[in-house]
Order: sequence, then structure tokens, then C-alpha cells
Amino acid sequence: MFEFIGWLIIGVLAGWLAGKLMRGRGFGLIGNLLVGVVGAAVGGLIFGILGLSSHGTVGSLVTATAGAVVLLFVVGYLKRM
Repeated sequence: MFEFIGWLIIGVLAGWLAGKLMRGRGFGLIGNLLVGVVGAAVGGLIFGILGLSSHGTVGSLVTATAGAVVLLFVVGYLKRM
């Protein structure tokens, strides 16, 4: 249970950070936070497929932020189509 809550918190932080990194390509604060939570899962999946692992809070935040940035980019691209 606590691990799940931790991932939610990291996902929210990652969404906020990804929104700042994407500069104007985000979906507003709430949208970015939701994308961050989903991006945390996507980042973990992608890093797992690539054989990379993240350890600790900082590693998890990096993984989640990378997933959120990728997800923001993809969703933004699809939205413009």
C-alpha cells in the first residue's frame, strides 16, 4: 500500500517536472499531474524492457519523469494530428 502511494507521489512530481521541461506542450497542471502518474508506470515499463533499473527515490523520480516526458510528447503529437 505504501509503495503504491509512493509511486503516486513520485508520479505527481514527475508530471509537474515534465510539464516544466516540455515548456508549453503540457496539458495544464492537473493534466500534467495525471500524465505524470501514468508516465511513472510507462517509464518503469520502458526502463524494465531496456534492462535498466532505478534505485531509491531519485532513481524512481528520474524513471517517472522520463516516462512522463515521453508520454506528454506522444499525447501532444497525437492531439495535433
